[in-house]
Amino acid sequence: MTKITLKDVARKAGVGTATVERVVNGRGGVRPETVEKVFLAVRKLNYRHVMPEAHRGLVRIEVVLVRPETNFYSRMNQAFERITALLDHSIVVHRTFARENDPADFAHYIAKPKNRRSALIVVAPDHPDVVTSVRQAAALGIPVIQIMTRPAPELPYVGIDNYAAGRTAAYYMSRMQAGKAGPFVALCHSGAYENHRERIRGFSDYLDEHADGEHAFVEVMFDFDDEHNTIELLRNALRRHPNVIGVYSAGGDNVAVASVLRNQRTRMAFWVGHELSDQTRSYLREGIMSVVLDQVPEIQARRSIDLTLKALGLIDVDVSTEPVRFLTVTPQNV
Repeated sequence: MTKITLKDVARKAGVGTATVERVVNGRGGVRPETVEKVFLAVRKLNYRHVMPEAHRGLVRIEVVLVRPETNFYSRMNQAFERITALLDHSIVVHRTFARENDPADFAHYIAKPKNRRSALIVVAPDHPDVVTSVRQAAALGIPVIQIMTRPAPELPYVGIDNYAAGRTAAYYMSRMQAGKAGPFVALCHSGAYENHRERIRGFSDYLDEHADGEHAFVEVMFDFDDEHNTIELLRNALRRHPNVIGVYSAGGDNVAVASVLRNQRTRMAFWVGHELSDQTRSYLREGIMSVVLDQVPEIQARRSIDLTLKALGLIDVDVSTEPVRFLTVTPQNV
């Protein structure tokens, strides 16, 4: 094999040979952005040189998540933490929780980061300002990966097929209640997230396509994953539709839904929800929850990091771009 030289690294990085020599020998006096270019060129060309300890954390991957209090994002955050511990010391994964209820602040943070970033992994609300800022970040030439939700369809995405998840919820709810007539209702956070809208669309489309006169989708409620909102909305819906036999919670409102349905045991609505947790496990065992669709945030975190490292040229392996397979959990396999 041809021996890689400093000139090769310089050509790959688009800088002078003297600059490369200063970087690889830790002489200083080079801008961080240029140091990163040299480092990436060294890695891509497999240049046989140990980078100085001073370059620890040189490649900074920023992960922007929301709602740290929820089980799902707590699991995802912990997954990123575990992955970070296994990465090369030159790579750091910085995790930030942004305020989803303040799109202007969210967009400003994406557009004006406090520190230099080499790549961005983001859970982005589908708000015009936020989507614009995500696209602007990608236009700077850094890898941008959307995780969980995909408001900018042209950018890479890691997550489940949410439309298929909604269809799956309707499939189980209608097939497992064949011969039992009654309407279905659904709850989700809001229209702010593309993934929730896709779940509700899939749920509705399946029921429209398989209308049999027994089941009708009569109402969708936006609860913003607020426990008090969920309880009030669902109780009122059950009063308006006393013959409801199916409830689909497409968001993260499981505790509130359980508190309402636990008092409705006389009719035992078929409940499909998302995310496996200690709570949903207990609801399945208790018999008030029927099916949980879990979107395995651990796999989403690992794949988003792998896609980022590949885009940066730090790994040379195939990374699947197919939707992450969600898991179906029932009382029988919990």
